[in-house]
Amino acid sequence: MVFSLCSAVLLTVIYLACTVGALDNGTTRGSNTSSVPWVPCDSSISPTASLSCGFLRVPLDYHDSSAGYGLIAVIKANATGERRGTVLLNPGGPGISGIGAVAEYGDQLLDLTGGVYDVLPGEVYCFDSVAEYNTFWNGTLELSGIEFSGNFTDHYDIDALLSQAQLMQAKYEELGQRCLSQPGGRYLPYVGTAATARDIAALADALDGPGSPINFFGLSYGSLLGSWLINMFPERVGKVIIDGIINPVLLATEETPFVWPQHIRDDGKIYEGLVAGCAIAGSEGCPIATQGQSASDVNGDIQGLLQHAYDAVRENSSVPVTGALVRQTLWNAVYDPRTWASFANSTYPALVAGVDAETQAINYTRRSLSTHRTRDGGRNETTSYTSMAIVCADSVDARGTTMEDVFKHLVSVTQNGSQFSTLWGNAYNYCPFWPARAVERYQGPFNKTLANTIFVISSLYDPVTPLAEAQDVVDHLGDSAVLVQQNGFGHTSISVPSTCTNTLILDFFVNGTIPESGTVCQVDEDFELFPGVNTKAIIDVVDSV
Repeated sequence: MVFSLCSAVLLTVIYLACTVGALDNGTTRGSNTSSVPWVPCDSSISPTASLSCGFLRVPLDYHDSSAGYGLIAVIKANATGERRGTVLLNPGGPGISGIGAVAEYGDQLLDLTGGVYDVLPGEVYCFDSVAEYNTFWNGTLELSGIEFSGNFTDHYDIDALLSQAQLMQAKYEELGQRCLSQPGGRYLPYVGTAATARDIAALADALDGPGSPINFFGLSYGSLLGSWLINMFPERVGKVIIDGIINPVLLATEETPFVWPQHIRDDGKIYEGLVAGCAIAGSEGCPIATQGQSASDVNGDIQGLLQHAYDAVRENSSVPVTGALVRQTLWNAVYDPRTWASFANSTYPALVAGVDAETQAINYTRRSLSTHRTRDGGRNETTSYTSMAIVCADSVDARGTTMEDVFKHLVSVTQNGSQFSTLWGNAYNYCPFWPARAVERYQGPFNKTLANTIFVISSLYDPVTPLAEAQDVVDHLGDSAVLVQQNGFGHTSISVPSTCTNTLILDFFVNGTIPESGTVCQVDEDFELFPGVNTKAIIDVVDSV
């Protein structure tokens, strides 16, 4: 197992990653004020000369120095104006590369923070190759996905799913032991969000001075890190924004498989937006629609394709374009509204052709919380289990939940209207069977009085972090938080352009201006989801239903 201690971290306009093998038992934990020696980043990381790279030595366990130490790799986009401090970035995942995020978006982040802050942001592998991974999962729904018709109303589909429960539970338990037995398996208890929060505090000490205010920008799963950070260190809260919000109380009190359907509660509305936008665009802008079709007609065509693909699988289980593949591809579009036009014009016709041909192979990559990386960071090789390691490290202790319990819950929420809860490969489904929990987990309270008011942002319709969870977080914090709603579709506010939101972020970081709670920002009018169709036009239709 190649292992990176800080997979949960992406930090300044800094990135926090982790290294392997830089571990020792050191002396005592010490003061978290060691410096970061900065050097120009290697060109293999980023060709941009404005980025600097370095390392910070931190304990594996902040409460037990005998566990040893690790080196956190950090990358920063240097402030372009008079420097005021550091903004630590976590782009989410968990497990997304902060180094990659800063390398790709460093200029944008500097713009959002006014150019007066530096901006900073490994992996868990359990298989040595894709072939080994495929052999392990061969014949299971880990590769095939879950097939069902309608809303799981056919008992045949329910029985077929439940018949795989025992095998899938055994496989997940075997996977956990496989990961634990790898050379880096002993470090799984140290991959957790509480340790990452302490690493952030140590990094702030090193960069801006001991006890300095912590400035933080957390997106998606980074919002959970942000919630833990501000409640673990309320007296050190500086300028903090969290965007795309996970309610930390859910993960502190419930098992993860039962939390995930709550995260995607708004996917139905986003799907309505996709079909409504298609209908407004008409056949010229969205070939799924024929002339004069309503949103209901477009939905009927898509549901017909799902049924056709399902029927093909029932006839021949080896067909390449399955109902599960069509549903996964549809959710990929729901997840990212910027792709709606390309989905309608390119992906959907290819799916139709594939289903009609029944044997035509189409290569689509399933979206899940896991990613594929080689041991040197390249793509299309060994599957990373970093997301699972972090989510499950933070999870409540196992409560005896079985895979049959998980499957029955998926059936129930699907029957109650969720189209996408059954998508498999989700990190949340591993945790009842994962062998490790973090040595430290912060499970509340989440209503501390903070040194400074934080800025919470949510899209109106977010596919995995709903507005309702953002409201819950703000309600917990009372006067210590304000909520800004961006009236659009997409995961986090930065997924689509909004001059209004960007201006509020800039004013917050540069001038300390706290927006009025309840402020609503619009997506830019010239941003089109289909040709000639902007976000407002679609939301007007969705909200009128």
